[in-house]
Amino acid sequence: MADSFRYALIMLSAGIGIPVLAALNAQLGARIGSPAAAASVLFVVACLAALLVTGTTGSLAKVALIPAQPRHLLLAGLLVAFYVLSITWVAPRFGIGNAIFFVLLGQLISATLIDQFGLFGAAVRTVGPMRIAGLCLMAIGVFLCQKA
Repeated sequence: MADSFRYALIMLSAGIGIPVLAALNAQLGARIGSPAAAASVLFVVACLAALLVTGTTGSLAKVALIPAQPRHLLLAGLLVAFYVLSITWVAPRFGIGNAIFFVLLGQLISATLIDQFGLFGAAVRTVGPMRIAGLCLMAIGVFLCQKA
């Protein structure tokens, strides 16, 4: 139970960081006149931070295992790039709240499909009526928060 609480707090923190990331990077992109350049800066800083964590956790030798992994697993990097580029470009034009609303809606939909079918090696969590009701309530709640 203690691990679950710790994991929940970590992910809550990550969730809090997503709109902050969007707002900061959108502002940087607007100030320098290039969402793509702002995204590049974000990725350089993120790469340095990830390398620092990799080095300090004793995982640096694991980097050598990457070339032997299935290529489709590396597509996650493209998805992160798409998210950062799109949020940096869209957020100043559409609003942080509106942009994040649709990001959350997309996350609810894709997470449900991944769980239902066990995609990408995820544990199967069958979607039943209660889960569908919960997802609908979450989507409505996010929508209402944005409209209020």
